[in-house]
Amino acid sequence: MSRPADVRRAVRHAVVSRCRTTGTPCDEEVLADALLVASELTSNAILHGGGITDVDVDVDGRGVRVSVSDRSERLPVVAAGADAQERFRPGGRGWPIVCRLARDVMVAGLPSGGKRITAVVPLC
Repeated sequence: MSRPADVRRAVRHAVVSRCRTTGTPCDEEVLADALLVASELTSNAILHGGGITDVDVDVDGRGVRVSVSDRSERLPVVAAGADAQERFRPGGRGWPIVCRLARDVMVAGLPSGGKRITAVVPLC
């Protein structure tokens, strides 16, 4: 999976499969949060991390865990919304979105270089 759409599809499949297996209805708002987190993690890996090297999606307990690895060792940062002249700058909103919607967010360096970002989005 190297495109945000592929990762969103995997997240949707994992969550819907979990709902069917447990016989519980899928909350569309919660699913939308998980899809947005998946999009932000993959887009950031492509734009700032030198590309996606691995993706893992798993529904564990009461949350969906999305892990995205990339080639960069740089940690995610929150970018300022305006430049020195107070002009609006696009971008820089993805990381705060991930941190707000996910219950747990972990960043870990990889032995072969790069990093893995894992976010767990609650399903209830």
